[in-house]
Amino acid sequence: MTRAPRVSILLPVYNGISFLKAAVESVLSQTYFDYELIILDDGSTDGSSSVLSTLSDSRIRLIRQDNIGLAATLNRGISVARGTYVARQDQDDLSHPDRLALQVAYMDAHQDCVLVGSWAQIMEVDRLVERFHRHPVDEPTLRYQLLFNNPFVHSSVLLRRSALQQVGGYTTDPARQPPEDYELWSRLSRIGAVANLDEILLVYREIPGSMSRIGPSPFRSRLITICAENIAAAAGLSSEDPSVRAIAALTHGDTSELQQSPDFGRMQDVLLLAIQSLASGEALTPLRQDAIARIQAMKANWVSRNTPIYNVLNSAGPLRNMAKRIWRLAKRFI
Repeated sequence: MTRAPRVSILLPVYNGISFLKAAVESVLSQTYFDYELIILDDGSTDGSSSVLSTLSDSRIRLIRQDNIGLAATLNRGISVARGTYVARQDQDDLSHPDRLALQVAYMDAHQDCVLVGSWAQIMEVDRLVERFHRHPVDEPTLRYQLLFNNPFVHSSVLLRRSALQQVGGYTTDPARQPPEDYELWSRLSRIGAVANLDEILLVYREIPGSMSRIGPSPFRSRLITICAENIAAAAGLSSEDPSVRAIAALTHGDTSELQQSPDFGRMQDVLLLAIQSLASGEALTPLRQDAIARIQAMKANWVSRNTPIYNVLNSAGPLRNMAKRIWRLAKRFI
């Protein structure tokens, strides 16, 4: 048996013929060579299989299967991966040549790190634009944002395989995914350090109609569940705690499960308790300031729901624009 590579790159494919070849070539052009590229064709029906059949690089391992979905496909990739690290690559994104070299160097130097991502530049279909995903790189801020949402570009991450095995990989529970990436990062962050490199190492392709922008209605309820779990874990509380649930629900703009006015004072106490585990000293100060401002904004928005102007603010037309200007002035006195 040949020596195991340091990195296993997982590239799941499902009807990705339009940009697949460019994505694969971006991996094969890496300046770091000690890797295997595991391509998993998840039952494509658009000709992707024909494109994959033309690939002849010895580092490629091609797996074909009936369609089982993204999370299960990624777990299959993890199960056959041999590398110390597992990298992700989407079928329509592009990795910069130095991506693996920089991320492997970081992980080698930070043995407690289980997940490292990077910044990314956005491509609108086939046009590179001056828009970017520049998520936090200092760990306290990164962990703070992870309480509420996903501060990692999925296709940019490098993961420690032993940590993936420890937490059980991606969830395949329909009630928890998508967002399978945010769900996994949340569990990984509880067993090790997480990081983002402050370099653009990925081109993230936006395609009209993708789930990340127009996701199905249950998507928000899953976000709220994961968000509540993160806050609860950091604060040492139950994810069903009313104040924890209220913070998560209002973070994602859902008031349907709130049967009565939230206790904003306790919500602030809960969030301040949660951030105590994320940082100390001066690093805690901006997190405290943001947490207090976040709860105050939630309170202001909640109060606005009980005013006659609320319906106008959520209507369309010139009257709405005028009402917004008046409301911005009025909120200063709430």
